[in-house]
Amino acid sequence: MDRPPFLDFHTRLMPGPDAVDRQLALMAELGIDRAVLAAGAVIDPDRLARQLVEGGQFDSDADNDAVLAACARSGGRLIPFFFANPHRPAGVYRERAAEFRGLELSPAVHGIPFADERMVDLVRVAGEFGHPVYTVSLGQPGFGAGDLVELAKRFPDITFVLGHCGFLAVDLHAVNQIAPQPNILAETSGTFSFIVKAALARLGADRVLFGSEHPHQHPAVEITKYRTLDLPEETWNKVVRLNALRVLGER
Repeated sequence: MDRPPFLDFHTRLMPGPDAVDRQLALMAELGIDRAVLAAGAVIDPDRLARQLVEGGQFDSDADNDAVLAACARSGGRLIPFFFANPHRPAGVYRERAAEFRGLELSPAVHGIPFADERMVDLVRVAGEFGHPVYTVSLGQPGFGAGDLVELAKRFPDITFVLGHCGFLAVDLHAVNQIAPQPNILAETSGTFSFIVKAALARLGADRVLFGSEHPHQHPAVEITKYRTLDLPEETWNKVVRLNALRVLGER
């Protein structure tokens, strides 16, 4: 079967002066034509792991300028998302939004729940610029997939993407919670293969997106996971490329 090239919907900027060259070379090696890129290294991994379980807040800003510079060097192969800090006014994002293609919100990093008006203000700006909103959920009140559903109900014309299909690699509960809300899609990096199957069955092939979480996860791992699923060609094409193009507003 002649598979189309991947569009990786979730990557982060690698460290180092040759980060762009290394990322593009790896993408070419693996058949990844394009990738959504957001800032990385916003929070120390040990602190992030603790906050995932215990909660907490972190108010540092992401290096969105570095993301823009990397994307400019990529010849259009890297697609910039703005990693917003809800501890700052939404105007910070509004002033830069036209330079980016989407918005990332991370309750895991910044510790602000979905219903907080600071999060709502950022989503409102995303709607003004036609941006999709990528985010993650946690297993804490105010931060769960159900809380994301309530936010998405307020903005039915905005596409939300739930990263990693939820909080855990086996988060069927998150898949079930977002299923009735049609403007939430699921991105599958880091999940077990049976969760990908469940997401396809319960959300439909139009609401699932391939992502890698590179460089934290090697893209070959996620590609191998998909290849073991033996998906029909139409489903494969939607999940690894066409859905992402639609969410990004491209043909």
